[in-house]
Amino acid sequence: MDTSTSVTNSTSLQISHFILTGLPGIHEWQHWLSLPLALLYLLALSANILIMVTIQREPMLHEPMYHFLGVLAVVDIGLATTIMPKILAIFWFDAKAISLPECFAQIYAIHSFFCMESGIFLCMAVDRYIAICHPLQYLSIVTEAFVLKATGFMMLRNGLLTIPVPILAAQRNYCSRNEINHCLCSNLGVTSLACDDITINRFYQLVLVWVVIGSDMILVFVSYALIIRSVLRLNSAEATSKALSTCSSHLILILFFYTAIIVVSVTHLAGRRVPLIPVLLNVLQIVIPPALNPMVYALRTQELKVAFQKLLGLGEYVSRT
Repeated sequence: MDTSTSVTNSTSLQISHFILTGLPGIHEWQHWLSLPLALLYLLALSANILIMVTIQREPMLHEPMYHFLGVLAVVDIGLATTIMPKILAIFWFDAKAISLPECFAQIYAIHSFFCMESGIFLCMAVDRYIAICHPLQYLSIVTEAFVLKATGFMMLRNGLLTIPVPILAAQRNYCSRNEINHCLCSNLGVTSLACDDITINRFYQLVLVWVVIGSDMILVFVSYALIIRSVLRLNSAEATSKALSTCSSHLILILFFYTAIIVVSVTHLAGRRVPLIPVLLNVLQIVIPPALNPMVYALRTQELKVAFQKLLGLGEYVSRT
């Protein structure tokens, strides 16, 4: 008994890192996916940096909606950068090892940025609701102080509520297995390697999803239901079209964001039979939105489109047309 205990303890002490095996079932040719993923990452970085620079330099974009869009760009860069360098290192250099502190830090960053993105979508939905349903009170309600408080509250909420996730994961006893069948450190993927009970980890993960992302999603769709009801009551078809166009890009993105969450959650139920699907969707769910968000806004928001053209030296062309 003493010898067995000693061996177990020594094995526990030896686990100082995890091994990220990559995409399950396609390890031999997963490096071919590195090119599209790298291009998506570069697109996300360049497009979101362009968004931030444009909003900062163009006075006509110094409005609450574009402030939230700038914060969303920062969050998107942080979310993509949290996972993509490590994924590309795995695919290109077979750098599969990741230390425990680095892994737990990645868990925290993923959860924090993801919840922050959901929170910013809620702020943008509330902004559009007040602008369309209560236009006369908009300037008195959505002030600079309101925008700063809303942003600060979302940062504080998501920063604090996600802290227990990596802390609880770090408290588990990892005594034997250290291979994670994933490209990144997902909370449940890491804690599934623990030798002790992980009920509290699963419970808090579920609570976090429902309390933060679930409540955000409900409030976002309630806001848009009220917006649509208000718009349909307008007598002018032109006013209806203009009102819908101001929030169509936002609606497209939130539908994609929350639909992706639901799809990934459902596919995890079939993860044991086809483990590649939930892992690949999980990666795409984190990489695609940062690249998609600025493109949708740039294509569907006239003020932003004009500001891009000015920034890129196309101002003369814009004025002529």
